Amino acid sequence: MGSLQIFISAAALLVLVLAAIDGAQANTMVSGTVFCDQCKDGERSLFDYPIYGIKVQVACSDSNGQVTLSREETTNWFGNYAVQFDGTPDLSGCYAKVLSSGQGSCGIPAGPAQSLKLVFRMFDMGMYAVDSLLTQPAQPMSFCPKSSNPVPAPVTPAPPRQVTPASPPPFRLPPIAPLPPMPHLPPLPPLPPLPPMPPVPFLELTACPHQSWTRPEYKCYWRAVSPDTKVAVVFGLLAAKRYGTDLTLRQGLQGRGEPYRTLLREGITAFLNSYNSLQFPYNTIAVVQHMNSGLMGSERNVLYTALRFIRANSGYGKVTCKFTACK
Repeated sequence: MGSLQIFISAAALLVLVLAAIDGAQANTMVSGTVFCDQCKDGERSLFDYPIYGIKVQVACSDSNGQVTLSREETTNWFGNYAVQFDGTPDLSGCYAKVLSSGQGSCGIPAGPAQSLKLVFRMFDMGMYAVDSLLTQPAQPMSFCPKSSNPVPAPVTPAPPRQVTPASPPPFRLPPIAPLPPMPHLPPLPPLPPLPPMPPVPFLELTACPHQSWTRPEYKCYWRAVSPDTKVAVVFGLLAAKRYGTDLTLRQGLQGRGEPYRTLLREGITAFLNSYNSLQFPYNTIAVVQHMNSGLMGSERNVLYTALRFIRANSGYGKVTCKFTACK
């Protein structure tokens, strides 16, 4: 068994041991994203983007329609919101909807409320996900495609068909004798096989651990952010409160020996892997969302989130890191 598998097994055992400790506070998390529907077509498209400052309500109602449980939260710079409930209530019959908007131009709530979907419930913790909520501008943007169901143009009656006088029968050439059959040509030799296409790095499945991202010969793989980018800029206000506003991504990759430092190290690694490979298990928004959910929970939730990132960054034991030294 490799050292990485031993570390993952030990981390899993640690999570199970912490699950048995009494006195840990149970909590339930509801998370989702709000998008600006720029084309006002009522659905997600390439033109839509996550929107900041939108107030979202998560509510539950009884059989008479009376609200029995309600929480509100505002979206962050990535359009994400995370609402926390004490304990582990059953939220399967609850819903999330847009209450009001921020100060931007895309501020009209649109679309129906979305029901909550249970992702997991374990260790006295629960997590629910919500399909995307939408807001809209007053008018669709000028670059949006036109409606796929345009209003049909008025039908004009066809002009009356004119009757032409009879014409003489057409002139026909006499039939031509058939040509003799062509001689059989020898078969062409088979074409040589084409050389294999080189892999496209961004489309290739790869997952690299945090040690690879700190090596100077791989610095060209830092595409979307630089090593000196602040942790608070990438992960938002919760990360700024926990780690401060001056900590950089390079410094965060050195963290170890403490649950919150381990979570930050593996969260940064997952963020970089998500930009480096389209086939990475978490996209960029999902990495930020899981990072903030972990920070809002208990220390046991921090360790559980860090373990999930560690497994993804190690390729689940099946995918290797395909970095090559930068030129």
